[in-house]
Amino acid sequence: MGDLGLLIVAVSLFVRGHELLSHPLRAPLVRAVGEKGFLGIYAVVALGSLFWAVELWKDVPPDRLWEAPGWAYLAALPVMLLAFILFVGSVTAPNPALMGGGVPGAAGVRGVQNITRHPMMWSFALWAVVHMVLSADSRTLVLAGGILVLALFGSAMQDGKKRAADPGYGAHMARTSFVPFAAQLSGRAPLASAWPGAVASGGGLLLWAVVLWAHPLVLGVPALQLAR
Repeated sequence: MGDLGLLIVAVSLFVRGHELLSHPLRAPLVRAVGEKGFLGIYAVVALGSLFWAVELWKDVPPDRLWEAPGWAYLAALPVMLLAFILFVGSVTAPNPALMGGGVPGAAGVRGVQNITRHPMMWSFALWAVVHMVLSADSRTLVLAGGILVLALFGSAMQDGKKRAADPGYGAHMARTSFVPFAAQLSGRAPLASAWPGAVASGGGLLLWAVVLWAHPLVLGVPALQLAR
């Protein structure tokens, strides 16, 4: 099996491991080893498989399946800014869509939850789409594609699991949207509610600027460019 084949195996393990540990295996493992023990197993599987995938990604020679147009590089800038805002907002406020993220409705819908009830997963999904389109190589399609599938499929699975466990979560789903800005565009929420808040906006902007600066230093590829 070549390096690309091994990368596919590693990414599949990463995605499948999350799926199994988040749903069918979670309850029996928690009963067997406790919540902390389960979190340890989850971390080992998730980080281990991701580390293996990234190391394999480095070994696969880059190719070029298509040339992204210049406008795609410009469009990627605001998309990545939104991704960073969603990520910062997801880690600076409780989110009922996450395990242990609080009771739906206890503090109302706020911040980036008004944009999407899965801000962290959508931040990963947006990152994946941008890198798949602009990198346009086989290894990145496999790695970023796996992250994209995990982010969106995992979010949908989480909605079903949370709604079954807590009837109040259905009301939270009705007040929010899965797809970013869908609640505002459909008229279910006012346009002003899309404001993510000062912390998420400022933190996301700072992180976006740092990554733009550090990208060529760390990866050897400039993030800010119009075309190859």
